[in-house]
Amino acid sequence: MSAQQLAEAFPGVFKVRQGDAEYLATLNLTPGRTYYGEPTFMVNGLEYRSWNPTRSKLAAAIMKGVSLQPIEPGSKVLYLGAASGTTVSHVSDIVGERGHVWALDFSPRALRDLLDNVSRHRANVSPILGDARRPEDYRALVPRVDVVFADVAQPNQAEIMVTNTSLFLRRGGHAMLSIKARSIDVTGKPSEVYRSQVEVLEGAGLRMIQLVSLEPYEGDHAMAIAESA
Repeated sequence: MSAQQLAEAFPGVFKVRQGDAEYLATLNLTPGRTYYGEPTFMVNGLEYRSWNPTRSKLAAAIMKGVSLQPIEPGSKVLYLGAASGTTVSHVSDIVGERGHVWALDFSPRALRDLLDNVSRHRANVSPILGDARRPEDYRALVPRVDVVFADVAQPNQAEIMVTNTSLFLRRGGHAMLSIKARSIDVTGKPSEVYRSQVEVLEGAGLRMIQLVSLEPYEGDHAMAIAESA
């Protein structure tokens, strides 16, 4: 891919414009290696990886115009629901060598893929096999972090975020919750489901910053961003 214009959208996150099309990208921490067939391009001798918003809730939120993207160079991040590591690999790019990502998933197969395809090549990613509903089980493995990011398909998504932020999120840190409406209530109106999850976060003392729908990249999904007091 040959880039025509490259601009920084947030620290460590770039937007690439080619004609009428706009793409997201991150600076590749492992030049020459890609992780899910993503296109790469060179700018001033540096390799960037295209970041597909249809395969990443975080990328979708950025493309939908979130006002704050708190994961930045040097950040320490707890990522819940890491799966095989598509988004984790881009978060790893963003935080860079000075930051770190603790990537948790309950599926041994997904974690094996994350280990083989991502963390084996990136020293700033630590895979953890665990259940996000039981943070006490991995409490000894994760320090206080700047951001807790959750992408879990559970009916109690906000409660999972709250229990993890209470243990791991530093004061003034941020919570990013990908809300999957159909995992919570298959018949409810998505906007009402989103509001119910926001109320749980606010009830736990988190200050809401923004709630943004991820349509059309992800149907019946929204991203909630909140700050700890």
